[in-house]
Amino acid sequence: MSSRWQTIPEMVLSSADRFGDAEAVVDGSLRLTFVQLAERIRNAAGAFGELGVAKGDRVAIWAPNSAEWIVAAFGIVTAGAVLVPVNTRFKASEAADVVSRSGAKAVLVQPGFLGQDYSLGPNDDVACDVPTIDLKSDFLASGSPLERRVDGGDVADVIYTSGTTGRPKGVMMNHTQTLRLYAEWCDLADLREGDRYLAVNPFFHTFGYKAGCIASLIRGATILPVPVFDVDAVVDLVEAERITMLPGPPTLYHSLLGVADKSRLATLRAGVTGASDIPVELIRRVHTELPFQTLATGYGLTECGTATLSRPGDTFTDIATTVGTPCDGVEVRLADDREVLVRGYSVMQGYLDDPAATAEAIDADGWLHTGDLGEFTDSGRLRIVGRKKDMFIVGGFNAYPAEIEGFLLEHPAIAQAAVIGVPDERLGQVGKAFVVLRDGAAPLSADDVVEWSRGRMAGFKVPRSVQFLDELPTNATGKVVKDLLR
Repeated sequence: MSSRWQTIPEMVLSSADRFGDAEAVVDGSLRLTFVQLAERIRNAAGAFGELGVAKGDRVAIWAPNSAEWIVAAFGIVTAGAVLVPVNTRFKASEAADVVSRSGAKAVLVQPGFLGQDYSLGPNDDVACDVPTIDLKSDFLASGSPLERRVDGGDVADVIYTSGTTGRPKGVMMNHTQTLRLYAEWCDLADLREGDRYLAVNPFFHTFGYKAGCIASLIRGATILPVPVFDVDAVVDLVEAERITMLPGPPTLYHSLLGVADKSRLATLRAGVTGASDIPVELIRRVHTELPFQTLATGYGLTECGTATLSRPGDTFTDIATTVGTPCDGVEVRLADDREVLVRGYSVMQGYLDDPAATAEAIDADGWLHTGDLGEFTDSGRLRIVGRKKDMFIVGGFNAYPAEIEGFLLEHPAIAQAAVIGVPDERLGQVGKAFVVLRDGAAPLSADDVVEWSRGRMAGFKVPRSVQFLDELPTNATGKVVKDLLR
């Protein structure tokens, strides 16, 4: 499948003709039709042009999800420039590092979000003299309409990795590969014209920007940006705005399962989730206790977007225990050590200004080395068994935290679990479990968990120690940050 458009601006601006006066974006009291959105994007492109942003220049956005973020991002690419989204959870010095390494000509910020000042002065740990623009000011509306010619092979965005394995690296993707991949994503995720898509995934992340904003404009769905996840506010929005589409990390669905009056969620039809350690039991409960008709699971990373997705009609067990099959035009295979390798049109153009890291990630045959460990089921579906760096060896046996976590989540009192390897004199390493109990669950001791585990998994997999927490530490995309547990 290939997209009918060559560039992101071409697709975005054509949405005005394709969907006209239907709602494109709803953000609080602001409601924009597709026609109005396209008009604002052209004006924003003009504002960037008048600022001196040339074709191929990079412009950063360090701000939470909002209508203005969408207008700014598509305004940047319509001006022929390259979008650099910056993680809103970064401290000023981390953001300044990414902005300065990206060579951005300007950075748009939303001062005061989450109590941050979002100022990138030269007084920070990293010198960063980039012009800073308030995203909520009238800057975006100040330009004359502009639309610069770009080509499908031009770099459209540089999205930095989450930095869970070292310093964030800037992943370069072009227009055509993004459009082709997310046109297919719309089909597999069951995103439909007229859907109302609650965008809780942060826009600085591929899941939020590409499977959110870009997919919605390909399909003609209404985007409702959510700056901070708060379950009560989300339930209010689902009910008031009749939300039909709600993708997100496993923690999102975990929160929805705790909603007392589930009739308020009745309009929800489709969800998409994905993580290397997605709990099987969570998917089971979402399917039985919430109104979703389809819940897709997928696997991907910044360096190649979505690599695999479950398929419409997959059995419940397939969806619960695998991340589906490769997308069209994408190959997935396992290396000898079970590392997942991905090859195809969707693999990144490389890391910005880092040929050494690019060569380390993509081998001479074009295979992207993901750092994840997997296995294929008999039916050809991929199962992620953990991170290469998370695997630990107990007395010579390979132990995969994701598998052990799956077992622990079958315990009726356990809501969330994370497992790491810790040093052990006799066995080299053994498992340690961090556990969050369900609300209202009967008290549980560490010995209870260990004893329960012995009846369900091989001895080397059984955690030797258990620590109870109120919540697991997660990053902005909902993944558990195991370095903090270590």
